[in-house]
Amino acid sequence: CTLDAEVALRVGGDFFFDPQPGDSPVKLVLIAGGVGINPLFSILLHIADIHGYQESKGNGYKIGTVKLYYSAKNSSELLFKKNILSLMNAFPGKITCRFHVTQQSSQICTELQPHITGK
Repeated sequence: CTLDAEVALRVGGDFFFDPQPGDSPVKLVLIAGGVGINPLFSILLHIADIHGYQESKGNGYKIGTVKLYYSAKNSSELLFKKNILSLMNAFPGKITCRFHVTQQSSQICTELQPHITGK
């Protein structure tokens, strides 16, 4: 995509990411709200496995970057946030996440602050 390009989004349906060796690398953007993170978190774990395999073996599918945008009412409703932060630390620059909260009323933990925006 380029700036101001029109993109299509799909809500619902089957979610999976199953690249094969020899496929061209892709850049993924994952967008989740609330419990909708569940299938996307599974994809994120699969991507981490591919990155780990790639780093240890040096062959197979070469994955591009992954950006996750995840929104919830408040930081306590951001499911898997500690796991997501761990994945970002394990694969810096390859896996990134921006959390967004819409109704935060309490202090946000220090570890999450650099990755969060809110109203």
